[in-house]
Amino acid sequence: MTEMSYLDGNMLDGPMRELLTVDLSSAVGRCENCGMTGSMASLHVYSHAPGLVGRCPSCEEVMVRLVRGPDRAWLDMRGTTFLQVPMPMEQPFPGPL
Repeated sequence: MTEMSYLDGNMLDGPMRELLTVDLSSAVGRCENCGMTGSMASLHVYSHAPGLVGRCPSCEEVMVRLVRGPDRAWLDMRGTTFLQVPMPMEQPFPGPL
């Protein structure tokens, strides 16, 4: 087996920063429980907890939890099998050096 070279997690900084600064209302996600696929804007969001809870509009299972503290945030997407985010065409991911 050939040993593959790798880069450390810092390589993800630019692409993840670009990904997480886009408007997620047009992003598409799939519910892990029922398989429904739809825009994140269609989630039923509840703010009665210490944070925000986004539930699937079809089966009401939790897809997203977001809690914000004074100096950090926690994002839990265990109920989402994927998140498809529209990206601008002019900013391709950098290739290996």
